[in-house]
Amino acid sequence: MWIADNWKDYEVIDTSGGEKLERWGDYLLVRPDPQVIWDTPKKHKGWENRNGHYHRSSKGGGEWEFFDLPEEWSIHYRDLTFHLKPFSFKHTGLFPEQAVNWDWCAQKIQSAGRPVKILNLFAYTGGATISAAKAGAAVTHVDASKGMVNWAKENAVASGLKDAPIRWLVDDCVKFVEREIRRGNHYDGIIMDPPSYGRGPKGEIWKMEESIYPFIRLTAQLLSEDSIFFLINSYTTGLQPAVLSYMIHSAIASRFQGHVEAEEIGLPVSSNGLVLPCGASGRWCSK
Repeated sequence: MWIADNWKDYEVIDTSGGEKLERWGDYLLVRPDPQVIWDTPKKHKGWENRNGHYHRSSKGGGEWEFFDLPEEWSIHYRDLTFHLKPFSFKHTGLFPEQAVNWDWCAQKIQSAGRPVKILNLFAYTGGATISAAKAGAAVTHVDASKGMVNWAKENAVASGLKDAPIRWLVDDCVKFVEREIRRGNHYDGIIMDPPSYGRGPKGEIWKMEESIYPFIRLTAQLLSEDSIFFLINSYTTGLQPAVLSYMIHSAIASRFQGHVEAEEIGLPVSSNGLVLPCGASGRWCSK
């Protein structure tokens, strides 16, 4: 398992009863987590002294309950800064487990020893984008949500990347990739974090299990001949690491050779030393 264990401003403190107790900077949040199927004693005082609690509804969705929590605040990871705010369906605008992938991509970019172009698809609030830009890459950031792209821009500015070579695009990722292929554009690295289900800005429907392999094959056409990496992350239950590995081998390694690996990703739980699983990632690198 790849574990995001280099955080200072974030930690999973405890987990029980379908929920996790987290510290985001100075604030404690309780949020639901479908992986937490165990029910252990909630001994940590943070369960009671929380600043925010997202209650899931039996009818779907849910709502926040706040206890002295600001509308927005910031946390840091290494030399990156992220603005946080609780919004719909339990989210805060950041997936901390992805830090293990940010670090891997940054290392590949720095090791390249040359200018590289990176494409970040389904790029959300820009964690991977600003990490890659900090490492020295020129990044194209694509997401179908204008609000998420604007949020990512704010994170870039807060991280000292106002003038970095980042291209911000609000677009349907599939249609963007198709246009880039027609234009003859290529990238040295590609990052994608596709949703299990989603809609594009014009109502385009995305279903992960049906769409992902054709999309990987399509996107692989954008890799340059001297490309350095490809990364896909999945929170979809059926896409286990072995499935991600198989798809990457078939669509990318068959052409470029190189190295393929895939693992669960996770976050350490500080109260007991265990690890909370948080999806899976598949990686290809040229060496």
